[in-house]
Amino acid sequence: MTTTDWQPTACILCECNCGIVVQLEGRKIARIRGDKAHPASQGYTCNKALRLDHYQNNRARLTSPMRRRPDGSYEEIDWDTAIVEIAEGFKRIRDTYGGDKIFYYGGGGQGNHLGGAYSSAFLKALGSRYRSNALAQEKTGEAWVDARLYGGHTRGEFEHAEVSVFIGKNPWMSQSFPRARVILNEIAKDPNRSMIVLDPVLTDTAKMADFHLRVQPGTDAWCLAALAAVLVQENLCDDAFLAEHVHGADTVRDALRDVPVAEYAQHCGVDEELIRAAARRIGTADSVSVFEDLGVQQAPNSTLCSYLNKLLWILTGNFARKGTQHLHSSLAPLLGTATGRTPVTGAPIIAGLVPANVIPEEILTDHPDRFRAMIVESGNPAHSLADSTACREAFRSLELMVVVDVAMTETARLAHYVLPAASQFEKPEATFFNFEFPHNGFQLRRPLLDPLPGTLPEPEIWARLVRALAVVQDEDLRPLREAAQQGRQAYTEAFLGAVASNPTVAKLLPYVLYETLGPTLPDGMAGAAALWGLAQKVFMTYPEAVRRAGHADGNALFDAIMDNPSGVTFTAHNYADDFALISHSDHKIALEIPEMLDDLRGLAATPAKLTTPDMPIVLSVGERRAFTANDIFRDPSWRKRDADGALRVSVEDAQQLGLVDGGRARITTAAGTAEATVEVNETMLAGHASLPNGFGLDYIDDDGRTVIPGVAPNSLTSTTWRDAYAGTPWHKHVPARIEPCRADANSYA
Repeated sequence: MTTTDWQPTACILCECNCGIVVQLEGRKIARIRGDKAHPASQGYTCNKALRLDHYQNNRARLTSPMRRRPDGSYEEIDWDTAIVEIAEGFKRIRDTYGGDKIFYYGGGGQGNHLGGAYSSAFLKALGSRYRSNALAQEKTGEAWVDARLYGGHTRGEFEHAEVSVFIGKNPWMSQSFPRARVILNEIAKDPNRSMIVLDPVLTDTAKMADFHLRVQPGTDAWCLAALAAVLVQENLCDDAFLAEHVHGADTVRDALRDVPVAEYAQHCGVDEELIRAAARRIGTADSVSVFEDLGVQQAPNSTLCSYLNKLLWILTGNFARKGTQHLHSSLAPLLGTATGRTPVTGAPIIAGLVPANVIPEEILTDHPDRFRAMIVESGNPAHSLADSTACREAFRSLELMVVVDVAMTETARLAHYVLPAASQFEKPEATFFNFEFPHNGFQLRRPLLDPLPGTLPEPEIWARLVRALAVVQDEDLRPLREAAQQGRQAYTEAFLGAVASNPTVAKLLPYVLYETLGPTLPDGMAGAAALWGLAQKVFMTYPEAVRRAGHADGNALFDAIMDNPSGVTFTAHNYADDFALISHSDHKIALEIPEMLDDLRGLAATPAKLTTPDMPIVLSVGERRAFTANDIFRDPSWRKRDADGALRVSVEDAQQLGLVDGGRARITTAAGTAEATVEVNETMLAGHASLPNGFGLDYIDDDGRTVIPGVAPNSLTSTTWRDAYAGTPWHKHVPARIEPCRADANSYA
């Protein structure tokens, strides 16, 4: 049956989560277009969103809980059996070894974060402490730097910036800020604005840039140090801003005065005058915004690069003004505050996350504090983490592993139990990637469809598991259930009283909200109950900004979220508020980080190349392309080109290595080997090759055959190639050997 009504929802393929409206034909998402009512995207969307039915209706969907048999095969079981056995299994692990031996990975993909909120209640009830997710492969080095500089996360206001700087970032393909392509085009067409791109690849964004600093792979730190040094050595810093708002600036400037710009330019392969011209453009602009991403965050010196690129806008005072860099409000923090060390390897825990690269080592050991059990929610670490072979071995060794997902993923096939979740379009859902300033928005998406029979939304899955633990009694919840029937104010008073008087209720807040407030919400929306608590917290944290956005208090904000399916603006800041958002007691930026200054000085002792005569090529894995997306797109038929995920190589390397366009090549790294189709491409530097993200996932085609298009990137990466501070992987700098497959080598000859 065709539904002519356009229903608002969102794209779930990148952190932007652009608003879209859709029409349904039965359970098929038949038509998709941008939602003009969405406060951030305003009707914008890229080509990838138009393929979302490939996620919703792919034949890999699970429709029953699955239990692994002793022989490794799986059998369907009913939900009651699954919940009882899983709860008993985790209680056994807790009672035998301690709840801290239960490890949690995930918490939501690009667009489903609500489930992760509810899983926290189950984890706390068990005493589980350690967790990780995809952000531990990307953002923890930056988070380590941010915590010391100002205690929060920043985002550039590119829509109004005179100069936009993209470091290891190709927003034309990876988006990451609202209306990315529209804004990039506006910048490129405006003679009064400039774009600076630091990237070894001639990306789509680099082609639009006024300054393309085409560094040799892995030398980003030298280029960034040279840029910052020019700002200091040519007196382009904002002395008044530094004196009023920054501590430690003099120490940092002293270190940068010693940087030999010409020598560093030569090392990174960028013309010295181009570096100086780019630095002067930054230093003389009225407004500058900067975005760093995986190109540097998954490469050597990644944490140092995060520090150095932030010097570019701090030294020039590009903060708390229109078009500059901003701290921002959050509806819910994506990163935690927990620190410490992992129990086996002693790796640093940053922003509450165990480094992804140490996870196999935390399991594959006889250490008494090793992880014994694992929960994976909306994630596929057996495919997405470095060294897939080590990950699979580790996961197979666990005493209990439970996966919550919509499909039988590579990780799910290693689990003892797999619980089928409703899709992101079959339940209330949201993303907490809310990074904008001065106006920050949030969208609660309504379910477009009922859950597929046999599946459950994650909030209900976690509620059933908490119930099975019997840690909360019905008498604890009854007063809150009664108050919820009386209205928001009565519930607010009862909730605050219960939290203050009952430690168990205080520890399991998402579950309590789901069980008590959830039943009073509109049909199918019980999973939104946790947002009530977040709305109260947001109002207490940013009361004036919430009122300025039109919400009198936390209850009014929650009601606005519930009543506006295309999203709401939840905070409206003034530019001066940026300084109040600095978490240090004096609300000043602490620029001096001794470890980073030591590393800056250490760049003078140029290290040997990581490549070797046997592995002479730098392989970058996980490149974003027009027809790549995250792992939720298991059906490869959405791709209209690059169906095999080609290995891109330079013209020079193709000639030297005997590779032919469209031919096949064998890729060898220290971790493994793979074969790929070759694309000879002028965008690549000599000695640099790339493979895309999103490939190497198996799928059953129309003929019932299992197909695995392209290369699974992490069959070639290593857990030992990682940042010294954050443990983030060097996916963008993998030493490799590339050679033609035999048939192609013969044809070339």
